[in-house]
Amino acid sequence: MSETSTPGHSLRPTKAQKLSFAGIAALGAAALAFSLVPANAAEQGGTTVALAPVAWTKVVDGAQTKTVQGHLGSQLAIAKTKAVADAKAKAKAEADAKKARDQKAAASRSAIRTPVFANNLDGWIKEALSIMKREGIPGTYAGIHRNIMRESSGNPRAINNWDINAQNGIPSKGLLQVIQPTFAAYHVKGTKFDLYDPVANIVAACNYAADRYGSMDNVNSAY
Repeated sequence: MSETSTPGHSLRPTKAQKLSFAGIAALGAAALAFSLVPANAAEQGGTTVALAPVAWTKVVDGAQTKTVQGHLGSQLAIAKTKAVADAKAKAKAEADAKKARDQKAAASRSAIRTPVFANNLDGWIKEALSIMKREGIPGTYAGIHRNIMRESSGNPRAINNWDINAQNGIPSKGLLQVIQPTFAAYHVKGTKFDLYDPVANIVAACNYAADRYGSMDNVNSAY
């Protein structure tokens, strides 16, 4: 059966009906808020607190995410800086170690190249020849050896006390019988300043002979 309106009456809700609807809506919202409160809220303190709106939570989470990302960025930057510093330190340490190894190897090669001469006539002549080569003083093993055997028979402490030099108070001494003034004038730096030292005596005598005769090889008698 269809409904019909009574003449003179409107179908719009009355003021009383509007108030009734508002009350029902309020009760519904309250019920919804209550349903979101944990069941054990009373046991935890008895205070009823409505949950925060989801939209507000999202804003906080976004801010927290930005903060965490900022911290991670800082940590990554620090880690990268440390990695670069560690790499540089490692490279420097390796370079220093290589330099030390190279220097040690060079010193070892130098030690190997430096000959050790015997402490006898053969060794004295060979050592003198190595110095003469460095200083550009001419002379050969044979020429030096020949003159030594004639002058002193290979005795580095030999001294001539009877010739004219001895009579003048400056006797000839050493392997090649050199007088002190000649030794001082032709002494070669790097050898001992000692007329009786065999190597120094040979080098100074050969230096003098090179200046006076061209080479000790050209000397065949007293000089």
